[in-house]
Amino acid sequence: MALDTKHDDLQSLRIDRSQRGDNGGQPPAWARRYILAGIAIVVVLGLLALAYRAFSSDAPEVEVVRASAETSGNDAGGTVLSATGYIVAHHTINLNSKVTGRLKWIGVEKGDKVKEGQVLVRLEDDEFRATYEQAKGAYDTAKAYLEELRHGSRPEEIQQAQHNVDEARATAANDKLTLDRIKDLAASGVVSRQQLDDATAKYEADLQRANSVQKAFELAKIGPRAEEIARAEGAVAQAKGQMDYAKSQLDATVMRAPVDGTILDRTAEKGVLITAMFASAAAGGPQGSPLSMADLNDLQVELDVAQADFGRLRLGQKAVVTTDAYPDKQYDGQIAQISPEANRQKATVQVKVQVLNPGKYPDVQLRPEMNATVRFLANETPKNAKGPSGVFVPSTAIRDRDGKKMVLIAYNGKAVAREVHVTSQRTDGALVDGLVGGENVITTGPTTLKDGDKIKIKGQS
Repeated sequence: MALDTKHDDLQSLRIDRSQRGDNGGQPPAWARRYILAGIAIVVVLGLLALAYRAFSSDAPEVEVVRASAETSGNDAGGTVLSATGYIVAHHTINLNSKVTGRLKWIGVEKGDKVKEGQVLVRLEDDEFRATYEQAKGAYDTAKAYLEELRHGSRPEEIQQAQHNVDEARATAANDKLTLDRIKDLAASGVVSRQQLDDATAKYEADLQRANSVQKAFELAKIGPRAEEIARAEGAVAQAKGQMDYAKSQLDATVMRAPVDGTILDRTAEKGVLITAMFASAAAGGPQGSPLSMADLNDLQVELDVAQADFGRLRLGQKAVVTTDAYPDKQYDGQIAQISPEANRQKATVQVKVQVLNPGKYPDVQLRPEMNATVRFLANETPKNAKGPSGVFVPSTAIRDRDGKKMVLIAYNGKAVAREVHVTSQRTDGALVDGLVGGENVITTGPTTLKDGDKIKIKGQS
């Protein structure tokens, strides 16, 4: 009975599938609609992803540079190295004041051409002028006293001294006669002893005065001592030095152009304090230099040449200079300076190339800080130097593929591979064979870019 009871209980736990309905176990219609919509969305997203890959990843954006052909027939020996740098003034002059004063007048603007000696700036000079006038008066006084000593006593002064001597002698002689009479009277007891003493004292005093006047007369005839004249000469020299210093301070309130040139910058205006000591960077503070200028007919190109290329250059080596602003204008150049030490961080050596004819083109003016390219020339022209010596391409355009040098050219929306041979290595690129010049070589793009891939040039629609 127990087993039968358990069997009945198990039968009661079974699911009665006869109550589910008549759809044969399929999900309801609303659920099927949601499932189909989800599948459709996934398919559409997949197709969009495939389309994006087809139209975007196959056409990456690249940057190109036009390859330039170089001809050795126009160069003295061909180009041995090419480098880029900046034009600088050989000598830039900051006009500094020798004195401190407030700017009273400034007569030039940035870019003005000036001549040597031209007045550019004036400072307020009232205090300096007064100091000079005072020093000049002291010098005139000292000089007049020296002249007085050098000329000695005038004839009238000597004659006056002679008269003083004669008068003193006559007085002493008269006192001598009076003293003799009083002595006789004193011996007779007519006059007192006191009267005799007074007459004696008066005679001796007048005699001393006569001797003193005589010495003064003799000095008047001899003139001043040499030591006194020397002391007066020293006083004159001191007074003249003070006057000259005051005059130089006064003259320094006028600032003139030291050379012919062009005003590069103007940093001060009327009323600004110009100082000869400590300039200030704060607004309204004292300025050390109101103007800067340079001779723009004396220009150089400043370059940093890689140490690996430095051995190809020497002082005096000829070069050809071109600028980015005027690429069709060429200027003769020559190496004027090579730095005695290298730059450890950049592994370069600074070289300065003198521009020999900056005024070659009257319609073009070279300006400091312009970008410039310098092509250094070899010593002699090869006998068989004919036609292009190669095509210059940047270093970023050259790729290594299977031990060969390759460049990719942008042509009709595709990358076209060309094998090249490097004939001359330069600081910023190389001279290669295998190109004719004028091709758009790819410098920046995916590392996986290969021959035949579609491309899009940056900046072009």
